[in-house]
Amino acid sequence: MIDVELLDGGPAAPRYDLVSGNRMVAEGALRAGCRFFAGYPIAPALEIFRAMGEELPLGGGLAVSAPDDITALQYAIGASMAGYKAMSATSGPGWSLMVESVQYALMTETPLVVAVVQRLGPATGGATHGAQGDVRLVESCTSGGYTVPVFAPSTAAEAYELTIEAFNWAERLRMPVVLLSDKEVGTTTERVDRAALAGAEPVTRQAPFAPVGGPARVALTGSAHDRAGRLMKPAGEALELLRELEAKVVARAPAMARFEYRPISNAEVVVMSYGVTARAMKEACRHFHETGRLAVSCLKLQTLFPVPDRIIRHAAATARRVLVAEENLTGQYAAVVESVLGRPVERLARLGSLITPQEIIAAVERGGPV
Repeated sequence: MIDVELLDGGPAAPRYDLVSGNRMVAEGALRAGCRFFAGYPIAPALEIFRAMGEELPLGGGLAVSAPDDITALQYAIGASMAGYKAMSATSGPGWSLMVESVQYALMTETPLVVAVVQRLGPATGGATHGAQGDVRLVESCTSGGYTVPVFAPSTAAEAYELTIEAFNWAERLRMPVVLLSDKEVGTTTERVDRAALAGAEPVTRQAPFAPVGGPARVALTGSAHDRAGRLMKPAGEALELLRELEAKVVARAPAMARFEYRPISNAEVVVMSYGVTARAMKEACRHFHETGRLAVSCLKLQTLFPVPDRIIRHAAATARRVLVAEENLTGQYAAVVESVLGRPVERLARLGSLITPQEIIAAVERGGPV
């Protein structure tokens, strides 16, 4: 699907297409080796559903329309257990229905990817209205607070690249991974240079993952169990396995950190954001760089969880002020940043409409709580 022509053995010639973030999620999934997709048509993730239905069968894969989001994720879990890279896509209401099955995939160490394209909530909220309000919902989906990796693209190209990352980490860690997009990134059509796409090499599933239905007897349970899959009270080996579910993520957190950091010498302010709001942040920071009115650094976070605490601390180390911009009611990720830094941060939080570069500029120049 992504064929890059080289000119005279030199760098690949630019090859531009107009394509949406949702479409690039589907293309990233195919590049990562996804062979099974199950979904329920829900806005604003619908184009992923449609694209996978169109493209997967052409390569010998299978795309299934499920009667609801619960069933969709359970189909995907079953396909992954049978040995196929699997995926589903939804939005906030559907993710709420999926949570029990996400925890089952976590407990059974079943790799899969769920693309969550955010819209305005709560409940059915605004199906065609953008938001970034599901950050803590995806973070807090597990009983016991186990970390589910979450990647957040801000452009169509990043949607492609981070989808591959999500699949790779799902395979490495043997667990569910979330690609957290938003309505604007998912549905906006923009120019993408296919020749410049930089997705990582897909990870191949390897032993000792024994597929269900294969020659080896496989036991999979969502209850506390020992290493042989036998149910047992949560003590001893069962507790050890539960601790490992979190420890394997924590140990690899630095390797999972994806971000773009543009430091400015002696920066007075560092602005942090993610998703579509990071695009406004980028424009605001360009303004300060060009005018020289204030020394402002910007940090775009592409990994939200596990929290990339090292780069957050590094970016804020010498800055007098930290501003986090995001499109939700309370500043959900700002609270995460505060817990990392151990000090208050300024919040530019907006409900129901996009944050503009001019509003970020004004917040930086004004200072204090927004």
